[in-house]
Amino acid sequence: MKSSDKCKPVAAMITIDFALAIVNILLKTVLDKGMNHLVLITYRLAISAIFLAPIAYLLERNSRPKLTTSILCHLFFSAVVGASLTQYCFLIGIEYTSATFACAFINLVPVFTFVMALPFRLETVNIKSNSGRAKVLGTLVCVSGAMLLSLYKGTPLFNSSISQVTTAASNHTLELTAAKRTERWTIGSIALVAGTFFWSSWFLLQSKIIRRYPCQYSSTAIMSSFGAIQSAILSLSIDRNLSSWILKGKVEILTVVYSGIVGSGLCYVGMSWSVKKKGPVFTAAFSPLIQILGAMFEIPPNGFNCCNYWTVHSFVGEEQRCTELRDSARPRRTDQGPRATIACHQGQLRSAMSLES
Repeated sequence: MKSSDKCKPVAAMITIDFALAIVNILLKTVLDKGMNHLVLITYRLAISAIFLAPIAYLLERNSRPKLTTSILCHLFFSAVVGASLTQYCFLIGIEYTSATFACAFINLVPVFTFVMALPFRLETVNIKSNSGRAKVLGTLVCVSGAMLLSLYKGTPLFNSSISQVTTAASNHTLELTAAKRTERWTIGSIALVAGTFFWSSWFLLQSKIIRRYPCQYSSTAIMSSFGAIQSAILSLSIDRNLSSWILKGKVEILTVVYSGIVGSGLCYVGMSWSVKKKGPVFTAAFSPLIQILGAMFEIPPNGFNCCNYWTVHSFVGEEQRCTELRDSARPRRTDQGPRATIACHQGQLRSAMSLES
């Protein structure tokens, strides 16, 4: 019985990552077609709140503690660092750096969470014990893997033409942004560090919330409500084009509903439960698995380059549309071309963060 209890958090996190990987595939489909990222975040968080509210009322109405101002403040900041602001930071990061570089930062979330948990005594390390050495070794492996993903270009496993297309498209983008590359890279790197910091902070903040307000459904519903409001304000402040709020087609509707109910609803409830049972570092350690599962689900029939999958998948099939966007934007502003190209592969990072927003 005890062994099964120990396996439940692992099984739960694997199931959550499996569900989030499906969410990522759906997200990438609609984002590549031009759906506004912040609008999508707002919709999915609003649906999550609507879905979880009646469940929370039915299941937790008798056990729910008093909702104080302090708890509400914690939930508000949980929405900031777990959804709206985190997503926006990663959006800026992918626009000013590269897709592969940004994905590496997502894989560093367990390391950030582990290091940040030490001063708060949410995690302890005893180098003399096997568990302590395993934690240190796992941290080094995670950092090494992230560096490998960023720096190693890899060789194609099956079709070399995909790699050539990716290299040509990447070089073209770099040539177009050469004048301001250093400045943009610095800004993007700072945004990615901030996004990783915020996402890691969510796990730590959640461990504190769950002790004071041990109702996963209620806390997630309130957090989703705050996140939806924050994302809506952020979206309207950036782009006031109301036509972007209209859902087009069954795929967008399916994506919004599924990502809201499953991605921002049930999965966040499950992660909160996992934080309660095993702590923030354990839960954060499963973050890279989402990207692995997503890549496995989307393997094309003729193969792919394993180390540059996300970049390849972003450029193949989209380069023609990027060129059209650059040509149409050139008369108005000379730097719109690279922005158009970058915007075409922003969707892959947005998919890799199911930080929900």
